[in-house]
Amino acid sequence: MTHVYFPTQGFISLLTVAHRTPGLEVGMVGREGMLGAHLVLGVATAPLRALVQGAGSALRIEWNACRAELSRSPALQRALGRYVYVLMAQQASSATCLRFHPIGPRLARWLLMTQDRARSATFRITQEFLAYMLGVRRVGITVAAGSLQRAGLIEYRRGALTVLDRAGLEGAACTCYAGDQRTYDALL
Repeated sequence: MTHVYFPTQGFISLLTVAHRTPGLEVGMVGREGMLGAHLVLGVATAPLRALVQGAGSALRIEWNACRAELSRSPALQRALGRYVYVLMAQQASSATCLRFHPIGPRLARWLLMTQDRARSATFRITQEFLAYMLGVRRVGITVAAGSLQRAGLIEYRRGALTVLDRAGLEGAACTCYAGDQRTYDALL
């Protein structure tokens, strides 16, 4: 990467780099963060792939210019350092979630994270894409989304998903979502 990106709208999924298989999503970057956190640590290559989700815009700065600003500004160093920590915590939470939690609560967590970054209760998403993001078969998403829909938490029709009951969806999500939110609130 030669640039650092600060999304102002939309969001970016961070995916593992896997040999011969699609990567798993292990993080999201929205208006709260940046794409290129590894550069803040002085590492030139990214350990993850980035996939832009939906329409949006971002501010962009060349890495050398960003590095120069970092060296001049202790406040910027602290702010970006805190963000790198939050991103690392999110990735650790995602790894735990992928390993230990059932599809339904993981889907609820992903939908909440998406809603937070999309700034909208409605967004376009296919079951195939959800399966890709969560690292499961499409049939698992069909069952989990159907359960959330029957509970009145979401409405899903022809690729358009609407969160109907955010509080209920938070209750259906695994504890990873609340943990991530506490970390964000404490540090950002």
